[in-house]
Amino acid sequence: MASSTPPQIQLQLVVPGLSQPVYVTHAGDGSGRLFIVEQAGVIRIFKNGALLTTPFLDITSRVLSGGEQGLLSVAFHPQYSSNGRFFVNYTATGVGAPYKSVIAEYHVSTTNLDVADTSERVLLEIPDLYTNHNGGQNLFGLDGYLYIGLGDEGGAGDPQNNGQNLGTLFGKVLRIDVNGALPYAIPSDNPFLGTAGARREIWAYGLRNPWRFSFDRCGGRLFLADVGQDMWEEVDLIEKGGNYGWRIMEGPACFNPPTGCTTTGLQMPIASYDHGFGCSITGGYVYRGTASPVLSGRYLFGDFCSGRLWELHAAGLKNWVMTQVAQTGLAISSFGEDQNGELYIVNYNGSLHRITAH
Repeated sequence: MASSTPPQIQLQLVVPGLSQPVYVTHAGDGSGRLFIVEQAGVIRIFKNGALLTTPFLDITSRVLSGGEQGLLSVAFHPQYSSNGRFFVNYTATGVGAPYKSVIAEYHVSTTNLDVADTSERVLLEIPDLYTNHNGGQNLFGLDGYLYIGLGDEGGAGDPQNNGQNLGTLFGKVLRIDVNGALPYAIPSDNPFLGTAGARREIWAYGLRNPWRFSFDRCGGRLFLADVGQDMWEEVDLIEKGGNYGWRIMEGPACFNPPTGCTTTGLQMPIASYDHGFGCSITGGYVYRGTASPVLSGRYLFGDFCSGRLWELHAAGLKNWVMTQVAQTGLAISSFGEDQNGELYIVNYNGSLHRITAH
């Protein structure tokens, strides 16, 4: 149980001079490296206190970038140190539709561990009518499966009602097995395998734009921040087969219809805030590092527009307490973890900062 006293947050500049960074992670290989995703289509390596000049991966020629589009995340295979496999999520120019979201596999070079091979294997291509609400997160769960966040396709108010439609991948968290059949296999316990007309990849639905989510290292709970429309931003605890309400609800409020909506069967957010506090939520992590014990067990998240940083912790069954712990002044595009569980804030305006607290 987290302490009731709010922690005192410090932000330490770790890497300046980045170009529109949107994600940071580690490879789980014991190297201590951080991999920083830049929106235009580049992954940079921070190693031994320095940002390497040569990119780990440069796929700017494949990526359509700008606004909410671009290279949005990377996930390293749990056995990356032995198989060299990693998976990116990006947007590109479409065929038949103006745009597409691409989930693709790459490999590290056989001759240089700080450089990737640029040959690509596409797992999924999702044709897309709009530029916004692409989700963009790839993340391996503790179960070894790849989880993918996809937004509702875009357009105000989810015009196709994709969030509630199990026949489309939009507005969902997907869960696939990248170790089975090609291009991928469906885990046998995915929740909608027996549902007529449903996409078997779906793990949870009713989401608007699941930009960032993470697993708690302790127990594996999946925390997801869903970007709102005009009024509300929300944090959800994602469960197998759960319906998180969009477009019936936005955060804790009815959206379509605006009043009197039926909430039966919907999962309510564990935290939310209105647009007096920000305009676009950025999901973070439950702190499980060792450098800042006061943060232990707290979920840290922020807002891209206002730069506010909050912590969220459980204070009893289904009772979550949300407290603002900093005004960072940063455009918080993402959070990240290193292999030791220490946390970082990605500032879209060009820098990476380590979070410490006492």
